Amino acid sequence: MKVVFLDRDGVINEFPGNGNYVTKVKDFHFIPGAVDAIRRLTEGGYKIFIISNQAGVGKGVYSLDKLKRIDRHMIKQVMAGGGRIRKSFYCTHRSDAGCDCRKPGIGLLKRALKSLNKTITHAQKAFFVGDTEGDIKTGHNTGCKTIFVLSGREDRRYMRKWDVKPDYIVKDLSAAVPLIQNENSRHPRNRRGRA
Repeated sequence: MKVVFLDRDGVINEFPGNGNYVTKVKDFHFIPGAVDAIRRLTEGGYKIFIISNQAGVGKGVYSLDKLKRIDRHMIKQVMAGGGRIRKSFYCTHRSDAGCDCRKPGIGLLKRALKSLNKTITHAQKAFFVGDTEGDIKTGHNTGCKTIFVLSGREDRRYMRKWDVKPDYIVKDLSAAVPLIQNENSRHPRNRRGRA
């Protein structure tokens, strides 16, 4: 099963800053190389899902309709670049909502896998790429191989305090692609790459 779960802000598009949200299409800016990275994964036969917390909707900072517009724009630009995002799954709840879909909860991954007629046990062959401890914990909680990118919210300094460490650390999504393509049969679990 060739599946890659991607966080959005800080992985695909530029991180808007702590406490801020991408609220309009004009504020959505791809990280250099991200569209091409998704194209390479698509051409490699990977099914790509977006798994992202967007609590700004639950807080009333922006509407669900605006989130959908931003998502459509992202998917359209990725398609124009030769890639394909199979589907985006967003948690729009506030952090105090107690839902199971907000990362590091695994509700969104379960929904993504269900769309493939797979269960959470199949996640062990998947990859989760993110830029925060919550992303890495989400991947860890489902058995995914985890890749931490340094293009977003958190960096190596944050990682010193983490309970769970990523399998790999890379500069950005573009640098993650060769790891994903080669890791299945060549690299043992829990080997940490370096950016």
